[in-house]
Amino acid sequence: MPTTAVALLRSTHPGPAAAVTLIVVVLGLGVGLDGWRLALLGIAFAANQASVGLSNDWIDADRDTAVGRTDKPIARGWVSASAVRAAAFTTLALAIAATVPLGWLATLAQAVFLASAWSYNVVLKRTAASVLPYVLSFGLLPAVVTLSLPVPAWPAAWAMGLGALLGVAAHFANVLPDLDDDKATGVRGLPHRIGARATGLATWAALFAASVLALVGPVGEVTGVQWAGFVATTVIAIVGVALVFSRPPSRRLFQLIIAAALVNVVVLALAGSRLLA
Repeated sequence: MPTTAVALLRSTHPGPAAAVTLIVVVLGLGVGLDGWRLALLGIAFAANQASVGLSNDWIDADRDTAVGRTDKPIARGWVSASAVRAAAFTTLALAIAATVPLGWLATLAQAVFLASAWSYNVVLKRTAASVLPYVLSFGLLPAVVTLSLPVPAWPAAWAMGLGALLGVAAHFANVLPDLDDDKATGVRGLPHRIGARATGLATWAALFAASVLALVGPVGEVTGVQWAGFVATTVIAIVGVALVFSRPPSRRLFQLIIAAALVNVVVLALAGSRLLA
C-alpha cells in the first residue's frame, strides 16, 4: 500500500495536472515573463490543478467506490476522503496565494478559473451544461498568463477561443471511457446525453477547430511553425477519429488530446506579441 503522501499525489490526477502546468509555463515563456513571475505562475497552476484533481476524487469518493474504480486512491482504501478534502482546500488556497504577487487581474482570472473548475466537480458534471466549466476555465488560461505580465494585457480573442476549444476536447475525451460507470451512478453530463460515438466525433471536431484558429488567428503572415502545428494536429485528429470507430473508448484518446494541445500551445507561445489583444 502506498504512503498517504503518494496516495494524495495520485489523487491530484498528476498526468493531466502536469500537462496543464507545462502548458502555462510554455505560454509564460512565450509572452516573455521574467524568472520570478514564471516560477510563481508555475507554482500557482500546479496547485490549481492539484486542487481540481483532489476535489474531484473527494467529491466522487462514494461513486468511485461503488463502481470499483481501481485507479482512485480513496476507492482503493489508500487514503481517507477527509484527507483528500483537506488537501484540496489547502492547494486551492495556495493557488490563489501564489498568484497574488502577479497582480489583482491575474488573481481574479485564476479565481474564476478555479471556481469554474470546482463547479464542474460539485454539480455541473451531472447536467447538460457539463462542458461549460471547461470552456470558461481553458478559455481563461491564456488570460491568467498574459495578465501576469508587469503591464497586464488581455490575450487576443483567437487565443482564448483556442483554449476554450481545447477545453471542449479535453472534457469529452476525459469522460468518454467512463460513460457506463457514470450512468450507473446517476451522472448525466452532455457527453452521456449525446452518446459515445457523437462524443468521440465532437472531441476531434473541437480539436480540429482549435488547430484552424492557431493557423489563421494570429495577425500577419502564416509561419512555418503554424503550418507544422496545423498538419500535426490534423493528423492526430484523423488518428483519433479512426480510434473512435475501431475500438472501445480508452484513456489513449485523452493522451492524444494532451499531445495535440501541447502542439497548439507551442504555436501559441511562438506567436509572441501576436498572442496579445
